[in-house]
Amino acid sequence: MTKMIGLTGGIASGKSTVSNMLKKRGFTILDADLASRVVVEPGQKAYGQIIEVFGKNILNEDKMINRAKLGSIIFNDDEKRKTLNSIVHPAVRECLNDWKIQALDKGKNTIIYDIPLLYESNLTYLVEKVIVVFVDPHIQLQRLLNRNGLTEEEAKARISSQLPIQEKVNLADAIINNNGTIENTERQLNDLIVNWNLTP
Repeated sequence: MTKMIGLTGGIASGKSTVSNMLKKRGFTILDADLASRVVVEPGQKAYGQIIEVFGKNILNEDKMINRAKLGSIIFNDDEKRKTLNSIVHPAVRECLNDWKIQALDKGKNTIIYDIPLLYESNLTYLVEKVIVVFVDPHIQLQRLLNRNGLTEEEAKARISSQLPIQEKVNLADAIINNNGTIENTERQLNDLIVNWNLTP
């Protein structure tokens, strides 16, 4: 019986780091961020719907959607964000499901759903257990500022568009504390793999 595990955390909490560690160990990762890029490529159904709603001025010269431009529209407008989500989320779920079927066909023992908005999008029904990658809020803000070159105001807006990290921690089946070193994070992950008896 294949185990379905959810992996989530706040923005800039180090979820991708943990996801990559799992990938290196041979685990199948269904990456919602990757799916969200795939479904908005030219020729995809969601791509056409997004242009219909937001107009052609969100496109780059190569006709790809300019994610930064679209992001700046929706981050400060709840209605527009909801509209975008209503187009992208069903397409992402469909894409993840296709990938899951492929992994099951290959006889995988564990499938990891890497979904930043696992709780916000009510997708916990996809998984049996959830791992939350946690960092203290001040470290989260600093990492986001360093990584994305945002102003403090922009960074705080992105953090507050998600469920508070503490609420995710309260809902989690396991927590990986990513405040320390990479080695420390890796140790916690190894313990978790053993405790949950996970194999790729």
